[in-house]
Amino acid sequence: MRAAETNTAAAFTVPAGACDAHFHVFEPGYPHVPHPHYTFPDGTIDQYLAMTRTLGLERMVLVQPSFYGTDNRLLEYALKRLGPSCGGVIQIEEDTPGTELDAFHAIGVRAVRLDLFARAGWPTGEIIAYIRRMAARVTPRGWHLQFYTPGTVVRDLLPFLADLEDTFVIDHMGYLTESDPDFERRLLAVLAQGSCWIKLSGAYRVAKDKPLSSVAPWGKALVAARPDRLIWGSDWPHLPDGQRDTGEILNVLADWAPAAGDRQAILVDGPARLFFS
Repeated sequence: MRAAETNTAAAFTVPAGACDAHFHVFEPGYPHVPHPHYTFPDGTIDQYLAMTRTLGLERMVLVQPSFYGTDNRLLEYALKRLGPSCGGVIQIEEDTPGTELDAFHAIGVRAVRLDLFARAGWPTGEIIAYIRRMAARVTPRGWHLQFYTPGTVVRDLLPFLADLEDTFVIDHMGYLTESDPDFERRLLAVLAQGSCWIKLSGAYRVAKDKPLSSVAPWGKALVAARPDRLIWGSDWPHLPDGQRDTGEILNVLADWAPAAGDRQAILVDGPARLFFS
């Protein structure tokens, strides 16, 4: 893991209450899924907090990683340790008892993450039915859904998402790693209708082998469309590259959202509505 003090400083005045709306942590002693996609990463709570102090981030949202599946015990420990400055996004089984969800709500959980990478081979109709079932669990609690989803699946779901009234967040800017102007136009139309939020996270995942600047036109288009429906996330600890510069990732906002009011919406107001109200 990159030493916190070596991250590039923010290129703009980070507003009070700024939130990193997407990070993961890994601690020894917690069981992982049988066949994880990666080995145990270097990324503890203490390392993360050192990074946030360096960059001036005061709030954060811990997202359950696929490494731990639906075993949310580390997330529960972390939320209790971090307190009201940290919100949470869990992964659950469909039959998780409501009492368990209520207990998670009490410690700051406000969303359920749907791992559609794991369900990418399902027919679109089955994915839609799964989304509807999960929405029925979370919407009555005032929670929302978060889609961890290949861009190709997002593209297939766009007609459905355009009419979905339940609040949902699409991770990693839509996660399409190939040029598709029609996809971008259609996703912007879905973003415009109000139930959709998009997370400005994982830009390097979208860029793949290209420089981060290659994603700038898409980032700027999202900001121009609905800055009030965007949130920013570091995706720390940047699996599999813990040496990645989190300051550089924060500083894309200086380019994509040059207006201080838009950065306020993305870093403070949006996360407050989704996780801290």
